[in-house]
Amino acid sequence: MKRLEHLFVRVNAWALIVMLSLMTLIVGSNIALRYATGQSLSWADEAARYLMIWMTFSGAGLALRYGGHVAITNLQDQLPATGQRVMRALLALGLLLFFGYMVYVGIQYAQRMQYQVTPALRLPFLYVYAAMPVGFSLLIVHLCLIARPYIMAGHFQSREGDDGAAGSMPGAASG
Repeated sequence: MKRLEHLFVRVNAWALIVMLSLMTLIVGSNIALRYATGQSLSWADEAARYLMIWMTFSGAGLALRYGGHVAITNLQDQLPATGQRVMRALLALGLLLFFGYMVYVGIQYAQRMQYQVTPALRLPFLYVYAAMPVGFSLLIVHLCLIARPYIMAGHFQSREGDDGAAGSMPGAASG
């Protein structure tokens, strides 16, 4: 199971790297062409914008996994160890429900946009708005994979992939 999780995280990370590389290449090429020839790629800004949308939604799960989102732990820090675990469990459950709802809403929204096309690339907006349900689905998977260590000890994963203090939330007590 750990190997499958490791593969999942690596594929997610590499997808982000590919999207960022494409965005950099497109924007860089557009700048070079604009200065060298006076002409721009008409679709470059649109492609970069949609790649940024996909990167944001696709990368949110990795940020969650490593504790990269904003957290205010004042109340949690004042609770005893059992109370902290209960609070983290309720938080994880609330996030799971919210992420599931956003997948549902994202699918509905993407389906409504499937017949409209983007101005420059002429892609169906379905492909742009599909970033939302895909991204929230990735958030669900990442949350399920880290939920137990987070609930039990308040730790996120370290960048190296093992659970531990290196990836723990600042200010969170490990009880």
